[in-house]
Amino acid sequence: MAQAKREKYVRVMRFVTHYWMRAPGLFLAVAVSRILSTLIDVSVPWASGALVDAVSLGERDAPGPAINALVIFVGLAVLFQISRQCVTFLLNRMSARAITAIGRDAFSKVQRFSAEWHANSFAGATVRKITRGMNAFDTFTDTLVFGLVPAIVVLIGVTTIFAWRWPLLGLVVSVCIVIYLVATIAVSVYWIRPANIIAREWDSRMSGTIADSISGNQAVKSFAAELREDKLFADVASKWERASILWWDRSAWNGLLQAILLMVLQASMLGTGLWLWTQQRATPGDIASLIATQFLISGYLRDISQHVRSVQPTVNDMDDVLEFRDTKVQIADKPQSSALEIKAGHIRFDHVTFRYAGAAQPLYENFTLDIEPGQKVGLVGASGAGKSTFVKLIQRLYDVDQGRILIDGQNIAEVTQASLRSQIGLVPQEPVLFHRSLADNIAYGRPDASQDEIIAAARHAHVDEFVKALPKGYATLVGERGIKLSGGERQRVAIARALLSNTPVLILDEATSSLDSLSERYIREAMEGLMEKRTTLVIAHRLSTIQRLDRILVFEHGRIVEDGTHAELARRPNGVYRHLLETQVGSTLISDAAE
Repeated sequence: MAQAKREKYVRVMRFVTHYWMRAPGLFLAVAVSRILSTLIDVSVPWASGALVDAVSLGERDAPGPAINALVIFVGLAVLFQISRQCVTFLLNRMSARAITAIGRDAFSKVQRFSAEWHANSFAGATVRKITRGMNAFDTFTDTLVFGLVPAIVVLIGVTTIFAWRWPLLGLVVSVCIVIYLVATIAVSVYWIRPANIIAREWDSRMSGTIADSISGNQAVKSFAAELREDKLFADVASKWERASILWWDRSAWNGLLQAILLMVLQASMLGTGLWLWTQQRATPGDIASLIATQFLISGYLRDISQHVRSVQPTVNDMDDVLEFRDTKVQIADKPQSSALEIKAGHIRFDHVTFRYAGAAQPLYENFTLDIEPGQKVGLVGASGAGKSTFVKLIQRLYDVDQGRILIDGQNIAEVTQASLRSQIGLVPQEPVLFHRSLADNIAYGRPDASQDEIIAAARHAHVDEFVKALPKGYATLVGERGIKLSGGERQRVAIARALLSNTPVLILDEATSSLDSLSERYIREAMEGLMEKRTTLVIAHRLSTIQRLDRILVFEHGRIVEDGTHAELARRPNGVYRHLLETQVGSTLISDAAE
């Protein structure tokens, strides 16, 4: 356990140092200026003691030494404030650059995690961990620069000076400081930290619960489940409340312990100083300097314990971001990956075996299939038969366990994912829209498209029919996940996006399921044009949408049990496709449908 903690601290320090050194010049300037400002701070009590001695031992008629001591005292105080402000300005720039880099790196890494990782993770909790890690880096850096580092410099400097001038006082101060640091740091690490970890975990769960419920608000309203969601959140929040109270209470007890130890330190310092004065080994100025120094030491010690408590949660929070950094990208480009070039659109599954993580049996086993260039293929079958997995494997959202998937003879595992997916258009059953303008959503696959091209694609997909009613036309924000649009309108936007992308391979996942009959007829006409000269895969639950395709593949438990045109499959008396067709349109219409 102790070894794991040490490894965590070492890992976090490497992480922090990596981002500090993104700007080595700034880092050096911050370090030097902070050490100088701390040394100035240490010298102020001695300047005050010199001033007291100059006043008590000097002559009123000759105030020169006292005036000189006053000038030195004021000058040091001013110099300390100036140097401290310089540290602040320099640190602002170094921290801002580092925090931006941390957020950018974490976001980039999470974006590249697999679809399965995102499906198993709370989006709200992921966002919370990233932002909390960024804030933790800022707090950690501030704590070191303004707290721990100067405190260490002050404590070492003061005890060294005391030990050199008054060995007994140096010993007393050293022993008190060691006892204080050992006691308060041990309490913080071994008593407060575990409570903080539990509170932090419940904080993440609380954020995840809020995000999950708010993102699914439409379902909440549909099932009148507001009270249930309230109770779910209240249960999580109550557990966070208990954990946080425990953490805060332990911190408060630690504060009481610190106060007692500081009073012992102050009494020991001043008592030893008075004894030295009675022995004529200390002047009134020395006593004044000692009083100022004990306030200085007490302040830094009081703060150092607070800084240790502050560092504990920041280490834990940055460890969450480190988990993202250290997690391997599940679907990664190979080092020598080349760009995919699709000219014809020939797709081949070559003896593919694929198993979902945790599944007892592979979904596909030694699966081989050819789809000719420009062929329009329907994929049908019961839920879980393997249709969606088929197209996900083509997009390389998962890696196969054995075999290869080839497009125009190129193994998709050996090309860049960006070049692969940029040439595969997708119209999903539930389109994903961003809380951006309608034009931005249509042009998402082709961000360099002109406004005229966007409008032309929208017109072909009949988006223009509802744009007229929007307050800002194509500049209208569609809401989170497109919530301001109806299901049919979102699908039209997705179709317009695919039209504009103009990719050589097209995947349609029941793309007309949310449209009314009139809109569906219009969209089908647009989609027929969209499918021209493209290899097209259509996942269909409504078989009426695929009857005019070149080929229909019937999936069952990861195998293709039937392969042919609509007419051929409809004529098979005991065929799976015919059974599905009878279920939807009735047996009396099959003979007409097969013509």
